[in-house]
Amino acid sequence: MKKLFLLAAAILLSVASRAQLQSPSDFLPHELGAQFTPHHLLVQYMEHVAEQSPLVELTEYGRTNKDRPLLLAFIGSSENLNRLDAIRENNLKRTGVLEGPTDPALNDILVIWLSFGVHGNEAAGPESAMNAIYELLNHPDRDTWLANTVICYDPTINPDGYDRYTHWYRNVSNVIPDPKPSAREHDEPWPGGRVNHYLFDLNRDWAWQTQVESRQRMARYNQWLPQVHVDVHEQGYNSPYYFAPAAPPFHAYITDWQADFQVTIGKNHARYFDENGWLFFTKERFDLLYPSYGDTYPTYNGAIGMTYEQGGIGAGRAVIMNNGDTLTLYDRIAHHTTTVLSTIEISSQNADQLISEFTDYWSNARSNPPGNFKSFVLPATNPAGRLASFTKLLDRNGITYGRAGSRTTLTTYDYQTGATKRLDVQPNDLVVSAYQPKAVMTQILLEPETYVEDSVTYDITAWSLPYAYGLEAYASTERLDPRDAFEVTSANVPSTLDAYAYLLKWDDLSDARFLAEAIQKGFRVRYATEPFRVDNKDYDRGTLVITRADNRKRDGFDAPLQALAREHNQDLVATQTGYVQSGSDLGSGNYRLIEAPKALLLSGESTRSNSFGQAWYYFEQDIGLDLTVRDADQLSRTNLDDYNTLILVDGRYRWSESVRDQVGEWVSEGGHIIAIGSANGSLSGQEGFSLQRAESTGNGDEPNNESDYAGQERRYISNLIPGAIFKVRMDGTHPLAYGIGDHYFSLKTSGTAYAKIQNGWNVGTLGEELMVAGFAGQNAREAQKNTAVFAVQSRGRGAITYMVDNPLYRSFWEQGKFLFSNALFFVGN
Repeated sequence: MKKLFLLAAAILLSVASRAQLQSPSDFLPHELGAQFTPHHLLVQYMEHVAEQSPLVELTEYGRTNKDRPLLLAFIGSSENLNRLDAIRENNLKRTGVLEGPTDPALNDILVIWLSFGVHGNEAAGPESAMNAIYELLNHPDRDTWLANTVICYDPTINPDGYDRYTHWYRNVSNVIPDPKPSAREHDEPWPGGRVNHYLFDLNRDWAWQTQVESRQRMARYNQWLPQVHVDVHEQGYNSPYYFAPAAPPFHAYITDWQADFQVTIGKNHARYFDENGWLFFTKERFDLLYPSYGDTYPTYNGAIGMTYEQGGIGAGRAVIMNNGDTLTLYDRIAHHTTTVLSTIEISSQNADQLISEFTDYWSNARSNPPGNFKSFVLPATNPAGRLASFTKLLDRNGITYGRAGSRTTLTTYDYQTGATKRLDVQPNDLVVSAYQPKAVMTQILLEPETYVEDSVTYDITAWSLPYAYGLEAYASTERLDPRDAFEVTSANVPSTLDAYAYLLKWDDLSDARFLAEAIQKGFRVRYATEPFRVDNKDYDRGTLVITRADNRKRDGFDAPLQALAREHNQDLVATQTGYVQSGSDLGSGNYRLIEAPKALLLSGESTRSNSFGQAWYYFEQDIGLDLTVRDADQLSRTNLDDYNTLILVDGRYRWSESVRDQVGEWVSEGGHIIAIGSANGSLSGQEGFSLQRAESTGNGDEPNNESDYAGQERRYISNLIPGAIFKVRMDGTHPLAYGIGDHYFSLKTSGTAYAKIQNGWNVGTLGEELMVAGFAGQNAREAQKNTAVFAVQSRGRGAITYMVDNPLYRSFWEQGKFLFSNALFFVGN
C-alpha cells in the first residue's frame, strides 16, 4: 500500500511539474509564430523552462559585444543532470583529450549539441528553439530518449544579430503581415541581421574564433565534443527544406560512417516530412569542406555534423512564394521542430553505435592520423609575435604542440617554395605532431594543400595556417613528437632612463598594436626606410625608431615607453647614440615621422557589410585605434580635411563627377586612399587613377553552341576563384612590404584581375609561373598571370593604395592584417 501511495505521489508531482511549465505561446505576450520574439523574452522563456523542469539546467557561458547573454541549456534525465560533469569528462576520455580510463557506468551516454540562430535574420531558428524544447519535455518518448542522451542546447548563437533583425521587423511590419514580396517588411536594410555586432558571419568563424561569441562558445564546445551536432539555419524563402545527407565535396578525412549516418538521419526526417506532405531536398548545395562551419568543424572533431536549412530569409511572418503558396512563421517553426525532435529520436535509438564509432574515430586519429604529413615544424627563428598568435589559435582548437627538444634531420615539404627540403630541426623549433587526439583538425588546418574531390564548392578551398600567419614552416611524412613545452618568451625591455632612442623591429601585428597605442599616448615615432646597423645589431626597413629628441616635450619618456612595451610583450632596444655603424644616422631623413592616422571608413549600402565589419574590427579590436565611420552616400557632405586616410572596403561606389573631383583634390593635397577588393573596380579606369582591368584571355568565357546545357555550372567555375592561396612576389624595398619579406601568400577570393599600373609602384605582383593552393578555375588562373595584386600610386602629395585581394578577409589572415598595417602607418608618409 505504501509503495502504491509513493507511486501515485510521484505521478501527481510529475503532472504538477508539467502543468507549471508553460508553452511559449502561454508564456510570451504573443502567440509563438504570430510575431518575432525579442531576445530578452527568449532569455526569460529559457529561464522559465529551467526553473520549472527538473530535466533542464541553464547556464550563461558568455556575453556578446552588446552585453547580451549567451545561453547553454543542458537537457537530460535527472540522474544524468546530477552527474553532468562526470559525463562530460568521461566523453573527453573517449577522445583522449582527457587522459584516463572511461567509466563503464557512463559509457552508454550520448551527447547531442543543438545550435540555433547563428545568423540573426534566420529568425525562425531561435523561435523554434523555444518550441522544440517545450515539445521535447512533453514528448511521450522523452524519458526513453533522455535515459541515454544528454543534449547541449544553444537557443541563439548570435543575439546581437537576432535582436537587430527582430527589432527592425517589429518596427516596420504591418499589424496583419503583408505577404507580398515587395512589401517593406521583406526588404531588410543594410547591414541586415545576419551578422554579429562587428558584421561578421559567425558561421564562418568556428575554427578561427576571431569573434567574442565564437571564442566563448568554442571553449564550451571543446569541453564536450558531442557525437552529433546540428546547426539550425534558414535559406531563401522559395527553397524547400534541406537536411542531411550533405552535398559533395566531402573532405577526404570524413569517414564512411560519418557520411552513412547522415543518410540514416535524413531518412528519419524524410519519414515525417512525407507524412506531412512537406517539400525537402538532400545531397545538394551544402557541402562539407571549409572547416569553419557549424557542420564541418564538428565533423572534423568526430561528430555527425549537419546543417538544417528552412526556407525563410526575408519571409517575415508570411510571404507568397513563387509557387503561389504562402509560407508562414508557423510553418517554419513546425519544420525545424520536427527535424530537431527527429534528430534526438534517431540518435538516441542508435546511441551505442554512435558512441562506438566516435570512440574508434578518436582512437584511429591518435594512432594512425590521416593524411600524408605526420609532423609540422616551425623554426624558432620565426618572429615571436607570429608564433604567439599561431599557438594561441592552436590552443583555442585544442591542438597540442611543443619544442623539438633536440636536433634532428627530416625530409620536408617547404611551404615557402613548394619544394622538398632536408631540414635541420633545432631544439627550440615548434613541432606539431599529427599523433594526437586532435589529429584530424591538425591536418585540416595545417596541411599546405586541401584535397578537393569536387571543385563546385560553397566557400574558400584553401586556408593553411602557416600561410595565414606568414610563418616559415615545413611538413614531413616522418613522425616527430615534441619533447617539452613550447613557451613564448617574455619581452626584453631595458630599464635605462637615459636612452638616446628606442628601436623596435617591425615583424608582425603585435608591433602594429604597440605602435597604435604609442601614437595615441602622444609618442612621436619614426620608421626606417633603409637597413642600418647600430650597437652591433642589424635592423631592417620598417624598424620603429622613437628618439628622445622627437619626444622632448612629453611628460615622461623612458618609463612610460618601457611600460607600454612590457604591456604588449615587445622587445624594445635602447641605444645611447644616433651614430650608426652602417646605413643612415638616426637623425637622417631616411627615418620618416609617422603621422597619426585619422581614418575615415565608409559604410552603408554601397559597401559589403562583411568587408566593412572586418575593417571596423581591425581598428577597434585588432590594433585599438580610433576612427570615424560615415555612410558612403554622405561623402559629398564630408569635410575630408579632417582626415588623412580614406578606406574603401569591398563595394560599389557610384561617385558623381563632383565627388570624384573632391576626393581627387584631397588626395593631391596629401590624402591617402586604401581601396580593398571590389572597391578597386570603382576606381579603375577613372581619371586620375592608374589602375586598369587586365585584358581578358578570352579562353572559353562563353559556352559555344555545342556545349551541353547540363555542364554549364562546371564551365562557369573555370572563370572563378572561390578562395585560393597565391604566392605573390613583393618588393621589400617599398613601405607597403616592410616586414613581409620578398613574398606574401595572399588569399584570393575573386577572379578579377588588374594590370600592373604604369605610374606608380607594383609592390605585390603575380608572374608567369603561379604557385597556388586550393581551387582556381583554369581561365581565372590564366587571367591572374602578370598582374598587380598590391600597388601604390602617388598623386600630388598623396597616395592611393590598391589592395586587389582583401588582406582583412574574415580577420583570420594574420599576415594580411600586418600588410594592411603597413598601408595605414607607412604608405603616404
